[in-house]
Amino acid sequence: MKITAVTAQQKDKNRVNIMVDGKYRFSLDIFQYADLGIKIGKDYTDEELTELETESQFGKAYARALEYCLMRPHSAKEMRDYLYRKTRDARTKTGEMKKGIAPEITTRVFERLVEKGYIDDEKFTRYWVENRNLTKGASRRKLTAELRSKGVDQSTIDHFLVESSRSDDDEIIKIITKKRARYPDDQKLMQYLARQGFSFDDIKQALARED
Repeated sequence: MKITAVTAQQKDKNRVNIMVDGKYRFSLDIFQYADLGIKIGKDYTDEELTELETESQFGKAYARALEYCLMRPHSAKEMRDYLYRKTRDARTKTGEMKKGIAPEITTRVFERLVEKGYIDDEKFTRYWVENRNLTKGASRRKLTAELRSKGVDQSTIDHFLVESSRSDDDEIIKIITKKRARYPDDQKLMQYLARQGFSFDDIKQALARED
């Protein structure tokens, strides 16, 4: 079998279509195309073409996972869960079943993301603590629960909570300021703050300071 043409994709200029014996066989991103040394007119065995198709699937999966990473930092558990979903067969909009990605490909994708520094639970934890501090405000207890649910180990959480300049005293005042108009009744505001993970004593003291 011979590669007879390589053409740029119309929808994605960063990918090229590989034609084998005059028919479309698979696509590659331009970096894969360069790295794999594919040449027009070169003969390939079926096994070699199958290996190239696997690289095509890896490239597509890695590109999608990278887009997911760049939306916001993600924990290792979040990425593993995302990639696991990609291994499952799924129904397309037209009702057809689309086969999931092979688990060995998603394993390679995960390992590449870790190697490139896109997946790092320490970086993720720092981002999560700082982001919650700057936006909504959150108690230490709630931050811990959120990070634990995302698979971050307790020692990493404790390290960054100690390192952070945030404190529950400041956070609770921040939330009271934002939510007072919505909860003019102290009892309802106290219930809301308790749901955010603040202790009853901290809530009482913060409301006393507000008065």
